This record gives sequence, C-alpha cells and structure tokens, in this order.
Amino acid sequence: MNNNAEKRINELVKILNKASEEYYLEDNPSLTDSEYDRYMGELISLENRYPEYKREDSPTMHVGAKVQDKFNKVTHKIPLLSLGDIFNEDEVRAFDERVRKEVNPQYVCELKIDGLAISLTYEKGILIRGATRGDGTVGEDITENIRNIKSIPLVLNKEIDIEVRGEVYLSKASFEKINEERKLNGEPLFQNCRNAAAGSVRNLDANITKKRDLDCLIYHLPNPLDYGITTHNEALNFMKELGFTTNYKANRLVDNVDGILEYIEEWTKKRSSLPYDIDGIVIKVNDIKMQNRLGFTVKVPRWAIAYKFPAEEVTTRLIDILFTVGRTGKITPNAVLEPVRVAGSTIARATLHNEDNVLFKDIRVGDYVIIRKAGDVIPEVVKPVKERRTGEERPFVMIDTCPICHSKIIRKDNEADYYCPNRLCPARKIENIIHFASRDAMNIDGMGESVIEDLYNEKFITDITDIYNINSYKDELIDLEGYGEKKIDNLRKAIEDSKNNSLERLLFGLGIRNVGAKTAKMLARNYKTLDNLRHATLEELTELSDIGEVIARSIVDYFANEENINIINKLKELGLNMNYINTSSYEEKDEFKGKTFVLTGTLVSITRDRASEIIENLGGKVSSSVSSKTSCVIVGDNPGSKYNKAISLGIPIWQEEEFLEKIEN
Repeated sequence: MNNNAEKRINELVKILNKASEEYYLEDNPSLTDSEYDRYMGELISLENRYPEYKREDSPTMHVGAKVQDKFNKVTHKIPLLSLGDIFNEDEVRAFDERVRKEVNPQYVCELKIDGLAISLTYEKGILIRGATRGDGTVGEDITENIRNIKSIPLVLNKEIDIEVRGEVYLSKASFEKINEERKLNGEPLFQNCRNAAAGSVRNLDANITKKRDLDCLIYHLPNPLDYGITTHNEALNFMKELGFTTNYKANRLVDNVDGILEYIEEWTKKRSSLPYDIDGIVIKVNDIKMQNRLGFTVKVPRWAIAYKFPAEEVTTRLIDILFTVGRTGKITPNAVLEPVRVAGSTIARATLHNEDNVLFKDIRVGDYVIIRKAGDVIPEVVKPVKERRTGEERPFVMIDTCPICHSKIIRKDNEADYYCPNRLCPARKIENIIHFASRDAMNIDGMGESVIEDLYNEKFITDITDIYNINSYKDELIDLEGYGEKKIDNLRKAIEDSKNNSLERLLFGLGIRNVGAKTAKMLARNYKTLDNLRHATLEELTELSDIGEVIARSIVDYFANEENINIINKLKELGLNMNYINTSSYEEKDEFKGKTFVLTGTLVSITRDRASEIIENLGGKVSSSVSSKTSCVIVGDNPGSKYNKAISLGIPIWQEEEFLEKIEN
C-alpha cells in the first residue's frame, strides 16, 4: 500500500507541475481547471496520509510557476500568494468555524475574476512597474504591456507610493471578437477568456496587448496598515478613490456564514449574465488585525478562501461502454467513467445516446472525454479530447443482441435507436415499473430501483398493476432482508396515497412514447379524464399547441393497443384516479391564454419554477428561447441576451413587478 502511495504521489507531482507550466508560462493548459483541482485534492489527501513521501517540488509547497526568461524578473516585496480552494457548503462552514476559533469576523465577499493576477507599483502616484504573480516570490516585468490597458491608471489621483494587486481579464465580447479574427487569419483559437488575457499580457509585442481590449479590476492592498486603513472594505474604497477600478458594486460585507452562502447562491445564478468570466467567490476576513492574527500557511493566507463554482463541463476518462435496455426496449450505450464531480454531484456514468452519436463524435473506450449535465440534470459526453490519445483506445462497436434477453435487436426506419423487440424482456418490464413509480410520475416514496428489482425478482411485481396488490405479500416481504415492518407499512401507505394523484401523473407513468411530464400535464388539462383522451382522434390531438403528428400518433397507437387498455382497466378497478385535479388557485386569463412567455434574469419575489407553473395554469406556455413567436419576455435582475433580443424584435417586456400584478389581478 505504501509503495502504491509513493508511486501515485510521484505521478501526481509530475502531472500537476507540467500543468502549472502550461497554465502559467505557456497560457495553453492541457488540463481543465476541474481536472487540476481533482488531482490537487488527491495529492493533498495522499500527502496528509503519507507525509514521508512529500516531495520538495510538490505543487502543494509553492505557488504558480517559475518565470520565463524572456521577461525581466521582479521580486515581490510581499509574497503574492494564491488562495486555498473549497467546493461546497460544508467546506464553507468549516472555513468559518476554523476562523471563529480565533476571531469573531465580518467577511467581504467578492467575485473571483477568471484572469491573470498582477501587481502594480506606483511612486509619487506614477506607475513604474507591472508584474505577474510568477511563483509568488518572483514575477515577470510586464510594465510596457500593462501601460496599454485603459482601466489601469498611469497616474493616480494622489501623489503616493503604493503597491496594489488585481486581475487582468478579457470580456466575453472581446474574447469572441479576438477568436473571430484569429479564425479568419487561420490562427489557433484561444480556449477561454483567461488564456486569451494571459497570452495578451505576457506577449513580447506590447502592440498586441493594446489591440486586445483588456481590462483590470483591483482587489487587494498588501500593506493597508501603512496608510491607516484597518479593514479590507476600507482598503477597497481607498483604492477606488485613488483612481483604480474595483468591483465595489458586486462586493458585499456580511456578518456570518449564512450571508456568505446567500451571496454564493445569488451569484451562482447570476454569473452567466456578467460581461466577464468568474469561476468562484472569494471570501476574506474584513478586519486587518484579525487577518494578521490568523496569518498564513506556506502557500495561502488563512484569512481568505476561494469558493469554486461546480464545473459545468469537466474532463475525465471513459473506462468502458455498457448497454442498457429502457422501458420501450430502446438500447442505449452508456459511458462508464472515472468518477468526477460535475455541477455539484459525482458522476460515474453518462449517456452516449445512440450508435450514430458515438460514431459521429468518434468516442472510444480509453478516451479522455468532456462531460456535462444536459439541462443541469442528465450527464452526457460532449466530445473526446483527441489530442490526448495514446493509440491504445478501442473504437466503438454496436452490439447486435439485447444484453439482457439476447433477442436480436432491430433498428427502425428513420430512427437512430436500436430496440429489443421482446415485450417480455425483464429489463423492459423493470424499467417500465421504475418509471411508473418515479417522482415525476406516480411519486411512490420508498419504491426506488433497488426495491423494485427485489420485488420483481421475488415475483411479487411483474407489471405496474401488481404494485397495488402488494398488501397480499406482507408476510413474505417481512422475510426479505432489509424489509422491516415499518418500511413495509410506509411503502403500502405511499402506494395507497398514489391512487389519488391527478391524471397527468398517471399519463406520464403509463410510459406513452414521446409523452413527457409537460405534455402529460397539458393533455390532462385539456381532456380532463382518461376516457376523453382515450377516444381522441389524430386530427383533434394535432390541433393542440405543441402536439405534432409524431406525438399524436404515439397517443393514438397506445390506446389502440388492447394490452394497454387491459392495464388501464385493471388500474381503474384497483381504485386509481383517472381525472384531472386542478390544485391551482389560478384560472385562465386572456392575457396569458395561448401565449408564449420567456423568463430571463433573477426573479426576487418568486422562483422561476413557480412563475412557469403559474403561467401554465393561466393558460400560457413557457419557452427557453426568444423568437418572433414569443408573446412576452418577463425580466428580473441582471437579464441576459434574451432581454436584448426581445428589444431588437420589438417583443413586449414585463418587469417582475408588472408580472406579479397581472397574475394577482
């Protein structure tokens, strides 16, 4: 075990040091930020467990990377340290608890700009030097380039000797403009705003910097007590008065950890509306004397920390491809991944959708792949990182038989998916039951996948109607491991309660092809009873908003199947509600009926989900994008591009207050 630990520590040091050189010196990283954070977390954990193997050149022992020879070296009088990273609420609370063991602080919360850290030195109010962080002790002299950044003052409002620190960054608009130009010139594109900013500042040709339209925000005064300043917040105001650009409008002074978490939640939602990239929130103890009391570690201040936003896209390794069978018989290839955190949760599997998708993207077993959560929910593989291939990766090969029942699978005309045609395939039947009991369908609490698999394997449940006969097996269930009397009683109650669900839940639970939860709700509202929907014609269905011929055909075909009708009749006999229950206090209004709404910005008085629900209850429809068919755009704080597009198209705009008045009057 110790030999393995030493070997892994050596591997991680090599990987991370190479990544630091690529990031700080070459401005062309091969690892994503989330990969780097993951490897660093693993190294820190191993070094804590096996301190005897900690190396002198470990990245946990130093900041940044050595400076390049092409620049003159600058020694920082006060080390320019980086910050420690945290990633979730528990770690935010742990930081606060550690600080409060020694002091009773207020905190300043700031946006963590994703750019290049710099130091600026002035003598008698005149800029004499600009430098990069470098390794924290020695940086690069980039004075000539810095002079070309308009938001960096060459002369201050006061004749004063001072050093300040901040971040050079590139706006999203400038980044897009630069990449468009580079594409036209046949030059390689920058990966992101940070790399573009760093590459521009650290270019030997100062004219390049001038053309790049860079910006700078100042956020730190290294020696505030020398100027009679006692808090970080005062220091920010002092630097602003001198002529520096600070992010004072976004910064916030908070009294406790709840204030920190509220700030994080707010800017997690609003970050996409900013004109520049941020990758987290910086939390600093406000009182300078408290900062000094807390002090520093070798690498980071103990009075400040950086909360990193959950990654929206991350890179990890694809270990294998497995095939699953859905409730309709659809065969889906799934990526088995080295576990990685994406948008706040750990992901070990991701959908590959179908054969065409895998072949088009050329995804192979052994690839490093970029993954994300589609719609912030379902993990999917975006693309392979082909430049990291070693030649040992295995091309994808589609199976030709069902992985469960071994029936020969078929691919229907004009479809990308393969299907198991065996209606009695155990995988199809289990998936159908799981779907029926799921939260968005019948919402049977306590009836998750493992419970359903147990009940199916014991032959207690073979289809969805058997769920409602579970009372017949109470004695047998108690004999199963893990099934105590309380668990069984809770399960029986949840099953009984589900009989009273409104029609839309039953419709979605039945698993009618192409009918999702939203469509099921719309059908329930329009037809009121299952019998009414059952007798609807293809022509009637296609007259409804958002029901095209494909969905309409699926509904008609479902109710034309005798086996499906038998299941519905059994459910009716078992006492399940077959009618739409309108629990909303809102009635349809002409201002909303048949109209399409788009929400943008942060709503203060109501959540987006609740606003969408109310709009639908009032007869409207909610869309995610603005087009000529949009009836109205509802605007909250810091609206994004949807607001601008609505203005350009002349679409009516309601502020949040106006929307609230209309739904209540």
